[in-house]
Amino acid sequence: MEAKAQVRHLRMSPMKARRVVDLIRGKSTAEALDTLRFAPQAASEPVLKLVESAIANARVKADQSGERFDERDLVVSAAYVDEGPTMKRFQPRAQGRAFQIKKRTSHVTVVVAPVKK
Repeated sequence: MEAKAQVRHLRMSPMKARRVVDLIRGKSTAEALDTLRFAPQAASEPVLKLVESAIANARVKADQSGERFDERDLVVSAAYVDEGPTMKRFQPRAQGRAFQIKKRTSHVTVVVAPVKK
């Protein structure tokens, strides 16, 4: 039984978030949590919360269906980052010009599933 968690409109560029998500894809959840706790990137904190949320979702799904649940059996089966809407802002520059600033957002999805035996 797989469980999914998403965070939408994360104020971080997708390229920066993908660097962190690529570190945990395919790892066990315990190993992924340890990796994210000590990763220096700023995106590691929201992705850590997302993996914990996916584990909690799996626990709730198992309780509702009456199945046995063991957190150590879970693996990050899928993790991906999609681009969200871009906020466009303008910064005044010299001689009356204006430069555009693009504040990018991300939609991050993490799917955890038990190990196939």
